[in-house]
Amino acid sequence: MCGILAIIGRGKDEQLFGELSKRMTHRGPDESDILVTEKGYILSHERLSIIDLHSGKQPIQGTKTAYMVHNGEIYNHQELRDGVLKEHTFRTKSDSEVIVHLYEEFGYDFCNMLDGDWAFVVVDGDDFIAGRDPMGVKPLYYGLDERGRIYFSSEMKPIADQCKTFSTFPPGHYYTQKTGFVKYYKPEYEDYLKADQELDLELIRETLIEATRKRLMSDVPIGVLLSGGLDSSLTSAIASRLLAESGKKLKSFSIGLDADAPDAVAARKVTEFLDTEHHEVYFTVEEGIKILDKLIWHLETYDVISVRASAPMYFLSKAITDLGVKVVLSGEGADEIFGGYLYFRNAPSVEDFQKETIERVQKLFTADLLRADKSTMAHGLETRVPFLDKSFLDVSVRIKAEEKMPKTYDGKEKYILRKAFDTPDNPYLPEEILWRQKEQFSDGVGYSWIDKLIEYCATQVSDEQLAGASKEFPYNPPATKEAYFYRSLFNKHYPQVSAAQTVRKWIPKWQDNLDPSGRANAAHVQADTEIAKRGITV
Repeated sequence: MCGILAIIGRGKDEQLFGELSKRMTHRGPDESDILVTEKGYILSHERLSIIDLHSGKQPIQGTKTAYMVHNGEIYNHQELRDGVLKEHTFRTKSDSEVIVHLYEEFGYDFCNMLDGDWAFVVVDGDDFIAGRDPMGVKPLYYGLDERGRIYFSSEMKPIADQCKTFSTFPPGHYYTQKTGFVKYYKPEYEDYLKADQELDLELIRETLIEATRKRLMSDVPIGVLLSGGLDSSLTSAIASRLLAESGKKLKSFSIGLDADAPDAVAARKVTEFLDTEHHEVYFTVEEGIKILDKLIWHLETYDVISVRASAPMYFLSKAITDLGVKVVLSGEGADEIFGGYLYFRNAPSVEDFQKETIERVQKLFTADLLRADKSTMAHGLETRVPFLDKSFLDVSVRIKAEEKMPKTYDGKEKYILRKAFDTPDNPYLPEEILWRQKEQFSDGVGYSWIDKLIEYCATQVSDEQLAGASKEFPYNPPATKEAYFYRSLFNKHYPQVSAAQTVRKWIPKWQDNLDPSGRANAAHVQADTEIAKRGITV
């Protein structure tokens, strides 16, 4: 939705602050504003207008002395207005404004009342609170400069060269100077022993439908990212039905190297079945390689799978915003919740399987969610993820692990999610899509994308450079030429050790080859022995 930047402390030059905020103009191309409080604290907002297009400009003032900036969406804002905040006077119709009034009403203890994806900072005189949504769907960083001022920012770009140390703001937490970090989101499923719920396919289906329904809240055109895989296809099928209730037609978007790419072919079958307004976008390997430097600047990561998957999403996002669409639904989270990656087939025990699903869900903000946000917001496109709805997580993560394990169902990953939407009398999807094998997004756009990318990186890095990687990059040194190349581009833009430490690498477990490509797993229908021979790619 937006980019936010806040400095808690006196003495920062307002003009410089404005220049720092403008490093995130891509996140909010519609309008921007800066506020300097009486205490000298500064708030800024780069706005992408989604809700209340005309009066929702930020920072937003509360009833008295509090001000707030917010990135994201609060899906239950009307419920809050009509309920616990009914005595408050609102200045706007924006969903964001409920945050400042919740602070005025409840102090620090209100984050669990918010249903949505968000990052915010509220300043009230000398007091302040910053918070991030439970799963980290929306990015947030914090840092400290040499004068002790505290920074909060949607991206690293504004603060990396201003702070002596900075880090990723942990999801599910809020921060105040009085309390430090407080973990407010404490779901029962974080205890893997609480995976004790009986399987209820109808509950899975209905909860995901409601999670999708609330994410259609928008005052601007909305679409769906459709790869043709199970997760994005289900999201498309549900959204298509919900929009049809009000006479609207879903806009769907897919990308590949050409019309014969695995994802493009599958997406076409879905759109024909759902009768969406479909748009296909293509890119070449050469175009993907050309934007790597700019892409890594946007992504703020050197994680291999994130870079591989973000290039096609970057091109697709540009095409979507060119068509006037500002919001899209996406399928992130399902593979982590249901053990959908092919390596989950090799889990040594039920306990290991359940622990891994929970850990993957908890770490989504370091990889898939980071990619989904930054590669789309590079073009001012907001991504919403129904699978990570709190209510859906409460239902799905606690289902007995045996019900999720592929070996329980002859090796079919995400069987219970597929079965929940296997309704023959009123099918959501074509059977061949509903039961299609998992493809990593970076594979599905065309298998040659990764192959050619690896080959290109090998031409850019010498054997000597790779041999000296641990000296050049003492923290988290790259182990392959592909990883080295991405790391060198990242280091050019973000040379700080703090920047390198924000990155977490996505590595599959329980398979001999640790390349994150789905084709590195022997279970893939087109397993790539050449990728396997290359060894670990991190």
